[in-house]
Amino acid sequence: MFYEPKNGHGLPHNPFNALIVPRPIAWISTRGADGSENLAPYSFFNGVAYEPPQVMFATTSGKEDRDLGKDTVDNINATGVFCVHMVGENLTDAMNVSSGSYGRDVDEISKAGLERVECSTIAASRLPAAPAALECKLTQITRLPGDENVVCFGEVIGIHLRDDCLMGGIFDITLARPVARLGYRDYTVVDDKFTLNRPGE
Repeated sequence: MFYEPKNGHGLPHNPFNALIVPRPIAWISTRGADGSENLAPYSFFNGVAYEPPQVMFATTSGKEDRDLGKDTVDNINATGVFCVHMVGENLTDAMNVSSGSYGRDVDEISKAGLERVECSTIAASRLPAAPAALECKLTQITRLPGDENVVCFGEVIGIHLRDDCLMGGIFDITLARPVARLGYRDYTVVDDKFTLNRPGE
């Protein structure tokens, strides 16, 4: 099968997001300029640089009362900071609750029944139950082609690792058991790994 996206695919569901998998989930907490709290998951997410460490995430839908897509990006634009959490398997249901389309007055952290603490370097809430959390400072927001496509870049200025996920000085991904997004409504959990040495190593 071959198709050009501009002409449609003719399938019951769009296969595009089933082809770029598994995608890590950025579970992002932000605080608005008015002090309101927001928590939402984004699966168009990745690390983009080591020195200094930097990440990106994209949002592909909007809300009528927001200039930059959803509450998350509007908050980041206003305050310049955000916190990205890894979603451990035991947090799957809470992550799903936070994915709902709620009004700005809804605090998704409370709605999902999650404990929060203050971040160490930025003004945002952090979820101590997450295996890892990245405190980020905004570097740029860029609009992409399409009505509601926005990408946000941030420099990681603080990193939290849950102690029980460290084994012999290494962050053990099989202990963290992160949830990743597949296509459609499908997800997976990272519970196995293998190691490859590069040629010449």
